[in-house]
Amino acid sequence: METLKDGKESSKDEFPKVSVDEAYDTLKSMRVHGAGRIARFAAQALRDYAREAKGKNSREYWATVLKAGEKLRSARPTAVSLPNGVNYVLYGGRTAFESGASVEDLRTAVVNTADDFLTSSLDAVKIIGEIGARRVKNGDVVITHCNSEAAMSILKKAHDMGKGIKVYCDETRPKFQGHKTAAALAAYGIDTTLICDSACRVYMSHADRTVVGCDAIAVNGALVNKIGTSQVATMAHEARVNFMVAAETYKLDFKTLTGELVDIEERDYTEIASKEWSGHNPKVKFSNPVFDVTPPEYIDFYVTEKGIVPPGAVFSLMKELYQYTEGAQARPSTH
Repeated sequence: METLKDGKESSKDEFPKVSVDEAYDTLKSMRVHGAGRIARFAAQALRDYAREAKGKNSREYWATVLKAGEKLRSARPTAVSLPNGVNYVLYGGRTAFESGASVEDLRTAVVNTADDFLTSSLDAVKIIGEIGARRVKNGDVVITHCNSEAAMSILKKAHDMGKGIKVYCDETRPKFQGHKTAAALAAYGIDTTLICDSACRVYMSHADRTVVGCDAIAVNGALVNKIGTSQVATMAHEARVNFMVAAETYKLDFKTLTGELVDIEERDYTEIASKEWSGHNPKVKFSNPVFDVTPPEYIDFYVTEKGIVPPGAVFSLMKELYQYTEGAQARPSTH
């Protein structure tokens, strides 16, 4: 722990220290997985940059921090946790800048706000686990998709409570994030089975509920998450299996309040076919979207650190937790 100028302690670093350019490349190449970890990685990188950034005066210093934040925000277009996390940090700095703070006081404000976000993000995962586990029954068979720390928090807490759950993990192609989830849950002592994505329907008939994570939530309650999530939700809906989403509130996409659509990221074709194969099949076209959209009517509820939220209540939650600020940036409420 590091003591800052005003006596506050800086949170323990979760990631190795990197430059803003290195952080951008890491985010762009998906070497950090999970929306919450993406947000914390960016917030930590921006905090570390702000600690060492130079400026002859507050305006010059603040301009360099803003530029760094803008670059980090642009690394991934869909996972709204990234811009929301960066905006949270910048909000603290902007408040200090507009009050006429000195360079050092401005630096302290940015660092402290970043540490506040890092701490509250991890706390949210723990709280979501505690709330969500209460909705899991003894002996439940659960299907999960991709690699979400919030979703795993629910499953781990249910296991801690002695509920004897069994989990089927979709492998989650093309990046196979489900392998990480299966390994983590099995190492935790949970009865875990890895299945291929196309086998989900087979096992859905034996499931009691599905638990997935979240990359973004639209104002109408729709879920944006790893590609394949909507298929799992459709199968759960048809089989009348409870579909619950673990989501920190900073994954609310407030831009959708003003009519903007969520931009679905498209990645390189080499994630789904080798260059050698594509070279032998030059007439084949490729499409590799990273996320899909699950309609709100297929979602039973979101589990947030604020409590259980049905899709129809997302608009009210957005109004409660977010405030508009200059530049169409928002800071999640800490109250």
